[in-house]
Amino acid sequence: MLDRKKNGKFLYTCAVRPAAIYGPGEERHLPRIVFLAKLGLLPFKIGDPSVKTDWIYVDNLVLALILASMGLLDDIPGKGRHPIAAGQPYFVSDGSPINTFEFVRPLLRSLGYDLPKTSLAVQHALLLGRIFWAIYTMLYPWLNKWWLPQPLILPAEVYKVGITHYFSFLKAKEELGYIPMVTPREGMAATISYWQEKKKKSMDGPTIYAWLFCVIGMTTLFCAAYLPDIGPVPLLRGFSLFIFRSMWIMRMVFLLSVAAHIGEAAYAWHLAKRVDPANSRGWFWQTFALGFFSLRFLLKRARKLA
Repeated sequence: MLDRKKNGKFLYTCAVRPAAIYGPGEERHLPRIVFLAKLGLLPFKIGDPSVKTDWIYVDNLVLALILASMGLLDDIPGKGRHPIAAGQPYFVSDGSPINTFEFVRPLLRSLGYDLPKTSLAVQHALLLGRIFWAIYTMLYPWLNKWWLPQPLILPAEVYKVGITHYFSFLKAKEELGYIPMVTPREGMAATISYWQEKKKKSMDGPTIYAWLFCVIGMTTLFCAAYLPDIGPVPLLRGFSLFIFRSMWIMRMVFLLSVAAHIGEAAYAWHLAKRVDPANSRGWFWQTFALGFFSLRFLLKRARKLA
């Protein structure tokens, strides 16, 4: 594409179409995958294991952009007046199509997260994605609120990981001289090092199921033990009495649980001051809410540093 400026010169452009980008500092694909894996919200893989997609390491993308910009120059001796890249599209990638879940497996394993073993058919994943799409469409006015989590999956993501789609970078190679300078193995190794270092600077924590268990459990126990019979409290109290048999035992269990959480939180704060001082306050509050579910991650970090 070109456009004549007022001074008689031309502005040449081209389209560089990268595959899914990965590497240190990438903020679109891998952060979301790692975040979901940390919370235990990767319950299944999508599609057949033979499905393949393209990825491109960030340094390879930068190389492609530099070569494309050079291909737009019209003042290179011996190249003629019309740049070879003007108005052209170029697909670029690492040149090694791979199943998305197999691609992220080494990264998740290095961080101590599990990759799901079960698979969900594309049509079923699409149904789930459309349900989330409909829900979040209704929640549109609040999409930018901090308290609203991202949808678990959307139809576009299902197509991205569940349908084979990749392209050849032969045109970019022949016209621009593009050849990936970083192999997928080298790129993933650098990405793993980046994420491992990032994990050291942040707090570890249990899956969302531990959060739900502790928060809902303690809230239910408090309501059943101390609140008057309003709303759902009688139902909660009846369920709690079925387990604990008496109000006295129920209240003692709640008080002992609170005391244990406070003690564990204080110990977590003291330990974090030594092994992770930047996050000591966060460790205190997380352990106060979750008890040993949180403390065990801090103890594991302390053992590694010992």
